[in-house]
Amino acid sequence: MSQLRAAITAVNGFVPEDVVTNFDLEKMVDTSDEWIRTRTGIIERRRLKGEGKGSSQMAIPAVQGLLEKRGISPEEIDLLICATVTPDHVFPATSNIICDKIGAKNAWGYDLSAACSGFIYGVETGRRFVESGQYKKVVVVGVDKMSAILDYQDRNTCIIFGDGAGAILLEPTEEEFGIMDSILHADGSGIDYLHQKAGGSAYPPTEETVANRQHFVYQEGKTVFKFAVTNMADVSYNIMERNNLSSDDVNWLVPHQANKRIIDATANRMGLPSERVMLNIQRYGNTTAGTIPLCLWDYEKQLKKGDNLVLAAFGGGFTWGAIYVKWAYDPS
Repeated sequence: MSQLRAAITAVNGFVPEDVVTNFDLEKMVDTSDEWIRTRTGIIERRRLKGEGKGSSQMAIPAVQGLLEKRGISPEEIDLLICATVTPDHVFPATSNIICDKIGAKNAWGYDLSAACSGFIYGVETGRRFVESGQYKKVVVVGVDKMSAILDYQDRNTCIIFGDGAGAILLEPTEEEFGIMDSILHADGSGIDYLHQKAGGSAYPPTEETVANRQHFVYQEGKTVFKFAVTNMADVSYNIMERNNLSSDDVNWLVPHQANKRIIDATANRMGLPSERVMLNIQRYGNTTAGTIPLCLWDYEKQLKKGDNLVLAAFGGGFTWGAIYVKWAYDPS
């Protein structure tokens, strides 16, 4: 009997209309367009505006468009995994809200929190459900409304992040396509360098936590950069080595869009030229769990059946990893 694999059969994305340029940020904090471009590669990012609008407001159209492209109904979805660190509420899960709003009445789901690595963690999790043989259609959506937890007085963090969502559909196949391998890691000691201190059970919201601006992202940039460059590059090389892939065999690196220099270091470690690296950080910034599926959405028309892709990410926690994907369909 042939091995059952989980193949990506559709991809879609969504970003809000409101654009925040580097020049807009110059008016908010002590920074400059030139400084941001040279250190991050970012030119603009998107922001979801409006009272009461959470991450689900971006995930819903991303998933709806996904289903339309694949030509299936919401009732056919078995499971929906939502990777996010900015859920609409502490509970219920944002996944549940998405399923309700799109009419996925037969699906169950949950949220997965692994910061910028959330999407690849979700892909690996969804893969296993499909490979079990019990689930035929699994949606993995990566979405974050980072503007909700950014301190626009902190020039080290507010310039980096944006809002956005991307989604994929996983379906079973007996062909030699789909999710082929993965290497995932976590190191909780990274909490000191990248975290949101308050808002959880350790530090519930109080007047003091709000006054001390502890409900925003905190990042010790130099340390995080060092860890990210080393670990994201190494794990991407390791998954190539484990699967006997040379740089000529890899058609695309699909990297988490955290920083252009981190992306370049990963590509160099893999021996890949820039034309085989997916890049959209200049337009969206770092959308956390949304970056990798948004890259797949942007580059979908350039992908061919049988292409070898390496998805790689590094995030707060620390979390990091790489997934080897053999693309399952040609552009329509």
